[in-house]
Amino acid sequence: MHSFEGTAGRGTLLTFDCYGTLIDWEGGILAALRAAHAEAAVVADGQLLGEFHAAQNRLKTSEYRPYRQLLTETALEVARANGWDTSDQLAAGVPASIPSWRPFTDTNPALVRLAAAGVTLGILSNIDDDLLAGTLKHFEVEFDLLGTAQRLRSYKPAAPHFERGREWAAGFDQWLHVAQSLFHDVVAATALGVPVLWVNRKNEPRPDDADPVHVAPDLAAAAAWFLP
Repeated sequence: MHSFEGTAGRGTLLTFDCYGTLIDWEGGILAALRAAHAEAAVVADGQLLGEFHAAQNRLKTSEYRPYRQLLTETALEVARANGWDTSDQLAAGVPASIPSWRPFTDTNPALVRLAAAGVTLGILSNIDDDLLAGTLKHFEVEFDLLGTAQRLRSYKPAAPHFERGREWAAGFDQWLHVAQSLFHDVVAATALGVPVLWVNRKNEPRPDDADPVHVAPDLAAAAAWFLP
């Protein structure tokens, strides 16, 4: 039922991770942290992102709370670990900046092409509804289905986002999840038997526990594979 034949069109559901796949998540995080803390300007991008990812993944293991709160806690942890002066107000500026984060340059042309072909588009994202509402204004298409952490009370790589996708997919001929993150999406989807296309924007090596149906360097190449 949920196998993917490699050609998208009417009767096809594509769900997307949003931040990192459609939106430049890392660019947004780096800009927000450096806006809040001048000391972050001298920390290399890779180091700062590594600290942020590690702190966020540690915090996600505790009970669910809104992503705005989770991101604030993560920013506080990164600042304190580096010995920077910080406050709840400064850290809260990181999630508050999310609606200003921009799509990758390939995102909108690819989405427009897919929508024009009759593909149904959905989002499965670790985000709050109000923050996603700001992001949706940057897209040139409408997303028919939205699955957020706020609605599901869960964060990927846990199963509820993918279970919601399966529920949606019951009304379609085929479903494919499209994502950049190995940790949050590709490996988790593989483990759950969900067909996934890996948008390998960072040219990462494929781990043994990831089995995407296709790998594309960006969304333009993914759309070209969907719609040859």
